[in-house]
Order: sequence, then C-alpha cells, then structure tokens
Amino acid sequence: MIISWLLWPLSLIYGAWMILRAWVYRRGFIESKRAEGIVISVGNLTTGGTGKTPTALWLALRAADEGQRAAILLRGYGSRGEADANGHLRSDEAALLRDRLGGRAQLGIGADRYESTQTLARHGVGWFVLDDGFQHLSLRRDVDVVLLDATRPFGNGRLLPAGSLREPRSALRRADIILITRSDRAPAIEAMVKRYTQAPIFYAHTHLEGLYRAPQRAIGLPESDWGRGRFFAFAGIGNSAAFFGDLGRWGVSVAGTRAFRDHHRFTPVDLSQIERAAKAASADALVCTEKDVFNLCDITALSLPIYAARISMVIDDQQRFWESICRVASERAGEAAR
Repeated sequence: MIISWLLWPLSLIYGAWMILRAWVYRRGFIESKRAEGIVISVGNLTTGGTGKTPTALWLALRAADEGQRAAILLRGYGSRGEADANGHLRSDEAALLRDRLGGRAQLGIGADRYESTQTLARHGVGWFVLDDGFQHLSLRRDVDVVLLDATRPFGNGRLLPAGSLREPRSALRRADIILITRSDRAPAIEAMVKRYTQAPIFYAHTHLEGLYRAPQRAIGLPESDWGRGRFFAFAGIGNSAAFFGDLGRWGVSVAGTRAFRDHHRFTPVDLSQIERAAKAASADALVCTEKDVFNLCDITALSLPIYAARISMVIDDQQRFWESICRVASERAGEAAR
C-alpha cells in the first residue's frame, strides 16, 4: 500500500500520456493502419487475466463456423525470441491456441500486428481477432470488445505503476461491446460502465472442460474424481487467484496453491519446490492451467501426477453477442466505404 502511494505521482504522468495518446489517434495526427478485412479487438483496462485468450478463441472458432477464414493475432508474449522445430515462436499462448484451434483458424504472431494481417490476407484470411488489442491503437479495428473481470474490474482503481489499470476508466468510451466475465449479473459494475458508454453489456463465465494428464493431455480424469482427490494448484498466468478460485467453484478439491508471474518457465527447482509443498499439504496430485503445460520442463522426476485444466469461455446469450459484433462490423465497413 505504501509503495502504491509512492508511485502515485508516476501514475498521474502515465495516465496523462495514455489520454494524450488516445486523443492523437482519435484526431488522426497518427493514423491507424487498416487491415484488408474485419478486425475484432479483444482487450481490457487492466493488467492480468480477464479471459481474453479464451474469448479470442471463441470468436475465431465462431467466425470459422460462419464460413469465414479467420485468424488470431498475437504479439507473442513469453516467446523470448525462441522458436520451435517448426519455426513457430515458442509462446505459451500461441502453442495453446494452435493446439485448440486444430487448423480451423490461423495464427499471426509478431509485434507488428498489421504486418501479420498483410501476410494472412494473402492466404485468404478475412477476419482477424486481435488478442489483447484495446491499447494497440496502431491497427484500426472494426469492433472493440472490452472485458471486465467481475472479481476486480478496475484493479485497485489506480493506474500503472501504482495499480493495475492500463488506462483510465474513461477509455471505455472507445468500447463497442462490454463483456463482464466471472459473473452472470453485476449491477454495480454495469452502473459504473454506463457512466462512460452505452455499449451493450454481456456476461460470460469460465467453464472447466476437463482435467487432463500432463504433458500429453490425452487422458482425462473422470469428473466424478475431481472432488475426491486433493490437488495442489499452481499457475503462471495473469490472474492466478481467479484460477484457484474457479477450481473450487468447479468442484475441484484444492489442498494448496502457489502463484508465479505470467508466462513463467518452470525449472526443475520450481517443480521440486511445488511438489514438496504439495506433499506437505497432503495433496494427491498437482493441477495447473493448460497454458502452463507449455512452460513445464521435464516432469518425469516428479512422483505426483500433474493435470492440466482445459478451460473455455461460455458467453451468455451467444447469438445476440455474435449478432452485435457483426452489426458493429457492418456499420464500420459502411463508414469506411463512404
């Protein structure tokens, strides 16, 4: 708390810069580049996880179901410039999405998201889902979907570096659609949002599809066993606390937890310490997110099994949500044509 107050003056400077930056783009002093296709941005106001990646996955697959050639645009956080045997950047998010997309939609990975659209457009892609794109103003978007986690919609209310807000709440004026996650009704958050925008508000919650044995994730644990064994949960994601809380809501018996920074690469020492803590808590197994699996080192030395939680986003009133996105995109296309 003391550190937060000490950093507060820097937050004022940061906030002023973010407001100025948005104004410069809005007035056209710096021009956003337009992709050859529809761009749907999925983003948020805070650092940490709100469910952006599962939502981006849902949108890309829905577009594919509607007969569109779609792709998700990623910056490639966590790749550290490394590539796998196929030449793909070793990003945990990219690896997870590539696995879950199953070839139904493409990925574009790189800091220059506009260049990614150019490359993908030459291969027939016409719908682009910009993951974590609300602050990526250099690429013009047709639809801005902003996610708010109902458990901490505005963090501690302070801007970076004193808090977790990337932009002031007034930035919600740029939103076309608001998606409140981890809730099915949040009137207080709705009232706050409506101070800044009349964008339609939807709700969504995370769903546990299954617990799968790591690292191959080919064998699933029967749902009837989720609450029988005791699991020690660990995660290196943007909002580990929410994941731990979700496990309990899904009926998984959690003996203890340990959180790491986002995109953490788990070393043998990390895993050894996690296993010791798990045994001290009388846990029968370990559980992490599916994204964490791509950051695990060799786990053969562990005596406790590790299970990966496969999570999806369930959007309430999915049809109306999708129709709202298509309506905004159509309106923007009409404006661009004039």
